[in-house]
Amino acid sequence: MPLPQRPIPIVGGNWKMNTTRATGSDLARAVRASAEAAPGVEVVVFPPFPYLMSVGEILKGGPVALGAQDVSERADGAFTGEVSCAMLRDCGASWVLAGHSERRHVIGESDALVNAKTRAALAAGISVILCVGEKLEQREAGQTNVVNETQIRAGLAGVEPNALSCLVIAYEPVWAIGTGRTASPADAQAAHAHIRKVLASIYSPDHASAIRIQYGGSVTSSNAAELFAQPDVNGGLIGGASLKPVDFGQIIASAKR
Repeated sequence: MPLPQRPIPIVGGNWKMNTTRATGSDLARAVRASAEAAPGVEVVVFPPFPYLMSVGEILKGGPVALGAQDVSERADGAFTGEVSCAMLRDCGASWVLAGHSERRHVIGESDALVNAKTRAALAAGISVILCVGEKLEQREAGQTNVVNETQIRAGLAGVEPNALSCLVIAYEPVWAIGTGRTASPADAQAAHAHIRKVLASIYSPDHASAIRIQYGGSVTSSNAAELFAQPDVNGGLIGGASLKPVDFGQIIASAKR
């Protein structure tokens, strides 16, 4: 699949361990309506595993794609509690998150495991949002770019250029996730520009310019437009605000260019 010449913005809603079947269905209907009102923005939602199929039925045939919050790097076998790429595809999911900070720093996933999951999903034809970002102490030590580069190079090890059309990078400074603190638009742009420079060194400038880089970390309907206006910010990966239909709809609308 050829890489797009001008990447369209992409907004993801990570519901994390929230919603019920009823509230998730209502939320999915609202997100679908918001996406239908904002052509030119790609929208993906990531419900909890138990609700993938019920949410997927609501989204079917519309502009919102279905994603999963995690996936196993293994194809099948005796791995209690794990979910494979084939299972996700069978449920209608076409996207998956890899390397989210909560998986890295709460669950304890290593860079090597994040890479294995990324490669497994891409090989199975599932698009991946690869999440990277620094913790507060790393930011205060001036290590933002080093941390992001390390995570990107490890996460993309062995990923061939022909898979990049199915890849999005999400920069999520850990200190800004769910804290109410947000990187300034200038800070976000600086981090994204460096990420794009790293991607160019791994692949090529053309590939790097085509890969979409989202910002995530306490994005709200109030700050989204200014963040998304930055030249290297191609949308957002939204947590808490994605659970609020009106707010998430406004964030989607803010991504239109």
